[in-house]
Amino acid sequence: MSFPSDLEIARAATPKPLLEIAAQMGLGEHLLEPHGSSLAKIRLEAIEELKDRPKAKYVVVTAITPTPLGEGKTTTTVGLGQAMKHIGKRSVIALRQPSMGPTFGIKGGAAGGGYSQVIPMDLLNLHLTGDFHAVTAAHNLLSAMLDNHLHQGNELGRLWAAVTAWKSPVRCRFKRSIGITWL
Repeated sequence: MSFPSDLEIARAATPKPLLEIAAQMGLGEHLLEPHGSSLAKIRLEAIEELKDRPKAKYVVVTAITPTPLGEGKTTTTVGLGQAMKHIGKRSVIALRQPSMGPTFGIKGGAAGGGYSQVIPMDLLNLHLTGDFHAVTAAHNLLSAMLDNHLHQGNELGRLWAAVTAWKSPVRCRFKRSIGITWL
């Protein structure tokens, strides 16, 4: 008997409509910022509008022992959310934007696994709403500006450590090669 892959499970699943999920959470449609038909962000206005609700319990799932396939934090988090709903509790899970590791085959996906995963997993692992891409683009712009400044002669005389906080081996070798050793 073969077990279906995570991708096969994700593609076979039928997502519930976003408005139905939002209603289960007590969120009105006006508090959603849709990103296509199966993704949405909750608007910041929800904080003020929902401030009178009772405080919720908060569970943090973390790990410090990385493995080549990831630690299983997302799978555990999704499974806990499913289990809470199964016993009649209202639960919401919050996941961070995944790293690009899954995209390049470096580690497992960041959408969980098996029947404890977030769908659409391919969108979650490939930029989701574009925020991560925007941060990456801003970082690349800053890097290009700094490289240009160095190329043009470093008119400031020295670079601020807060601006040059990269630690990649290539950048460190480059900095050493031009005499920047104080970082």
